[in-house]
Amino acid sequence: MAPLPPPEPSTRLATVGALDARKIRFELNRVVLPKGVEGTYGIIRHPGASLAVPVLDDGRVVILRQYRFAVERRILEFPAGTLEDGEDPLASMQRELAEEAGYSASRWDSLGLMLPCPGYSDEVIHLFLARALTLLQQQPAGDDDEDMEVLLMEPQALDAALASGDEALDGKSVTAWFRARQLLGC
Repeated sequence: MAPLPPPEPSTRLATVGALDARKIRFELNRVVLPKGVEGTYGIIRHPGASLAVPVLDDGRVVILRQYRFAVERRILEFPAGTLEDGEDPLASMQRELAEEAGYSASRWDSLGLMLPCPGYSDEVIHLFLARALTLLQQQPAGDDDEDMEVLLMEPQALDAALASGDEALDGKSVTAWFRARQLLGC
């Protein structure tokens, strides 16, 4: 996958407000955009994340049904996690795959990067395809606030869930699945 195009930075005149939360920071900045327009814009600063599409040798996909408080429902999504300070995206994903799904993988392919919400966030998500999976005998402890169920789905069932609208899926998982299908040839 090709890298993102180079940045075309605006000129930050001042940060007029900020709020730090658990893994993110919200800033209100006075800026001059590249085309010369000056204004005040909000941005969520995010350390970045990694996501994996785990595929078993028999072709089934490992996916999570996870509770998300912001939308007050359980959604289907692939294992993912926020990068720790200075953490390598692949190392982060290897840890998250073990903690969230209970698997390790010996084959990793990059699916590129994605920008999930570029209108208000600088988050970059590193996408991976994880294959040659091994079910861990003992799953490492995850985060206390995670509430998820590990599911194994046939690719056609995942496609049907996407097409039907009966399951809520997040954008990063839809994008990753689209890119993974290109490598998998399905």
